Amino acid sequence: MQYFIGIVPPNEYKEQISSFRNRWDNNRLKEVVEPHITVKAQGGLTEDMTWLKRVREVCSSVQSFQLSLTEPATFGTAVIFLGVQSKEIYELHKLLVDTVSPLPELVERYFELDNFHPHLTLGQTYWGMKESEIEEMKLTSKNALAPFPTFNVTYIRVYKEIEPNKYVKFEDIQLAI
Repeated sequence: MQYFIGIVPPNEYKEQISSFRNRWDNNRLKEVVEPHITVKAQGGLTEDMTWLKRVREVCSSVQSFQLSLTEPATFGTAVIFLGVQSKEIYELHKLLVDTVSPLPELVERYFELDNFHPHLTLGQTYWGMKESEIEEMKLTSKNALAPFPTFNVTYIRVYKEIEPNKYVKFEDIQLAI
């Protein structure tokens, strides 16, 4: 069983993203998890749950902050995503990684710390899409998902894997107001 921590966009925009992602039958991402921005990947978030209390404590001292989603971009031809602008998300990410203290190889495997690039994935070849569909999604997403919102992040969401490659909400943790 695995966990990760994310930021969820406002419900109305989350539904708009879901609807857009569902236009592609091959996009199995919808079966994996709701639209989110990962702020702490699986590394170090173990089943013993000792990390959860520390994460709650850290969050109680982190001020809520603004985050802006930006135009679509890609990681090569395999992943399309919405960009994220927020200096605070980098600070929160570092605090969470420092708090959880995953092994260095897990930090590397999950692209954390210096390799952290916050984004909201729309589709990827790993989850069934073809490269041509990624390109099509890139061409249509700018108009379909604009305007890209700025919103207040007031909580983070812990996700739990309930079966292989299926994550659901486990707990929302409030940030300081």
